[in-house]
Amino acid sequence: MTEVYFKGLKHVFHVASTALDMRLFGHDIHIRWYGVIITFGFLLAVLFGGRMAYKWKMNLDKMIDVLIGGTIGGILGARLYYVVFHWESYRGNIVEVFRIWEGGLAIYGGLIGGLIAAAIVCKLRKLDFLKLLDVCSMSFLIGQGIGRWGNFTNQEAFGTNTNLPWGMWSEKTAEYINYNGREIAARGIHAVAGTLEAKAYVHPTFLYESLWCLLSFALIYLICRKWHKFSGQLMLCYGVLYGAERFFVEGMRLDSLYLGGSNLRVSQLVSAILVIICLAGLIILLLRQRKKEGNTVELA
Repeated sequence: MTEVYFKGLKHVFHVASTALDMRLFGHDIHIRWYGVIITFGFLLAVLFGGRMAYKWKMNLDKMIDVLIGGTIGGILGARLYYVVFHWESYRGNIVEVFRIWEGGLAIYGGLIGGLIAAAIVCKLRKLDFLKLLDVCSMSFLIGQGIGRWGNFTNQEAFGTNTNLPWGMWSEKTAEYINYNGREIAARGIHAVAGTLEAKAYVHPTFLYESLWCLLSFALIYLICRKWHKFSGQLMLCYGVLYGAERFFVEGMRLDSLYLGGSNLRVSQLVSAILVIICLAGLIILLLRQRKKEGNTVELA
């Protein structure tokens, strides 16, 4: 149990990282809230995606195949992405690579792995991949918005110091900064750990991303209802909205993955590329759609 403090609140939050401890077949089993919350977010995303697929008259049997393939690809991609850019932590103990319930899943890796697997299954099962992407754009945001609270239970994915009312402090944030202080300083980042008596609050970046994802979901759903012009449009909107948020929030984080020995944050680079590509694609396709509608009116 970790005591978590917020600068603007008198209430102290007692946060447990483990949801359930039990012994099974002579082995101690620890079920962490991180995994429970991510699973809950995943299930809500699947339920919503299934509802949209039914509404858009997509074949549900084929969608289940895509779900299975995409889930496997997403988990493998998320872990592989994290391990590749955090190899120093795993090189001496390969077994740790498989302990995904302890954290260490990269969202961009999950997106890349899941979409590649989904594209393959769509090709084999003859399912409209672009329409699937539009369903996924909203489902992803539900899963991400909820899943980020798993970081809160682990007290990870936080940022640099802040005096804002929602600044957060716990012994775990202080321990992380103290343990990684030299590496953080080498990146040119100033971070103070603080103590229980003199707390040094940090940005709860997991909260920023959670709120942004849920708001983005609401916006894209509105676009879906009122201004959906072509297949793939909603996924392009997702790329712009999520990429922009991740670019700025990633700049605050203390636990970013870096490209080699540089100070270039991998997620910021990926986010910038994602926003540029998706924004350009969105503009080009919307203009093309408007031109097509204009030609239709003239012919009428």
